Amino acid sequence: MSIGLLGLLDDIAGITKVAAASVDDVAGMATKAGIKATGAVIDDAAVTPRYVDGFAATRELPIVGKIALGSLRNKLLFLLPAALVLSFFLPAAITPLLMLGGAYLCYEGAEKVYHALAPHQASAHEENLTPVALNPTSREDEQVASAVKTDFILSAEIMTIALATIPAVGVLTQAIVLAVVGVGITMLVYGAVALLVRLDDIGLYLTRHALTSLGRAFGRSLVKAMPTVMTVLGVVGTAAMIWVGGSIVVHGMGKFGFHGPAEAVEHAGELAGVASPMLGWLGETAGFGLFGLALGTILIPFAEKVLSPIWRRLKAAVSG
Repeated sequence: MSIGLLGLLDDIAGITKVAAASVDDVAGMATKAGIKATGAVIDDAAVTPRYVDGFAATRELPIVGKIALGSLRNKLLFLLPAALVLSFFLPAAITPLLMLGGAYLCYEGAEKVYHALAPHQASAHEENLTPVALNPTSREDEQVASAVKTDFILSAEIMTIALATIPAVGVLTQAIVLAVVGVGITMLVYGAVALLVRLDDIGLYLTRHALTSLGRAFGRSLVKAMPTVMTVLGVVGTAAMIWVGGSIVVHGMGKFGFHGPAEAVEHAGELAGVASPMLGWLGETAGFGLFGLALGTILIPFAEKVLSPIWRRLKAAVSG
């Protein structure tokens, strides 16, 4: 009986080692996948703060929370199973779908530029579009719906990059790794955003309650700096959307044999890179950005004159 017990304990120890190794493997793959998706994660973090701009301080964290929940829903309920199904049954569809998402990012980024340069015309354009929220009751609903929609595209890029990084393992392991990446990145991004949008309150607290004059001065500096920081982040977020969207579309075109745009961008990067690697990266980034801005500008009238009327008819047909 004692031999049987020792054998059982030995089996349990073996199972425990295998389970621990599996956990280590999942953690390692998730970390590697998360690092590979860093560019998209930074873009996501830069884009989000602009959606709370203009709201009362008491609504900032609830709005960020709503967007974070929408992001988790995007990743875990829609993108994770879709990525696994497409990669298994229809991998050829992944690139076209990503290109559509990239085109949407170009459009939304170009729309922000249009609004900054010609606010009256841009407002008229927005009025002719169908609201992004299914049942909008307030400006907050619209902003959250728009943010979750943009997050869907960025999350799709993150999950696709993560999936491509995972080695040939079982579907269950892939699903677990993608879930870990999705939850971890969402917590990281929206935790950072929540901290960022509350820095002015932290500064105000330090201004009033810091124990030293240096602490109070730092608090005042935070309060004064935050409007500028949020403005800069808004510009960076818009630029990131255009750049990421342009790069997705250009790389997708290359996979379908249209290498001209990618070669032009790479050539611009090589020319700028003669001076320094950083200038080379900036040149390539600028190339993707210019392509994305041009595509987004073309899509603005297309969305208003073609897509929005089609969407209205479909909604009317479904509701009727």
